[in-house]
Amino acid sequence: MRYWIFSILLLIFSTPVFAQTPEFDELSDSAQYVLELDEHVYHISYVVNADIVAMKIDPESKSLLIGLDNASDSQFFISLEHELITAQNNEFVILVNGQEIDYEITSDSVRSTFEFFVSAGSEEIEIIGTHVIPEFPIGAVFGFAVMILSVIIFAKVKTPFFRL
Repeated sequence: MRYWIFSILLLIFSTPVFAQTPEFDELSDSAQYVLELDEHVYHISYVVNADIVAMKIDPESKSLLIGLDNASDSQFFISLEHELITAQNNEFVILVNGQEIDYEITSDSVRSTFEFFVSAGSEEIEIIGTHVIPEFPIGAVFGFAVMILSVIIFAKVKTPFFRL
């Protein structure tokens, strides 16, 4: 008899499993998109009832652009590394077909997971942060350093054309 009372109380006061929001890592039907930037490769896990055409970082607008095709009404889950895109105080802006939408976010030390609604026929999603990779490409830094070094060496070696 005690066992039955304990079981009933446990069922009443515990949160039902079917009512909990699943953690992103536990979603069995997640897909991955491989995004290559310079020498970095990012594996972006997502779940949506649509085809992902492409993903691209836009450094000027500090955003991740996602192209969709054959979208149906569904929840979109996407997990992004902090190294790829971040926002101050986790205050991102998410646009679906140019319209700002509400979203849920969960973050840990490595990544942020977003959940938001995508309506049927949606074609473009933009996740805007305050920092994206590459903020300033390493190639530009290397080129700038070589240019400065060349000017310094040329100035030291070359005799001036005009003497005072």
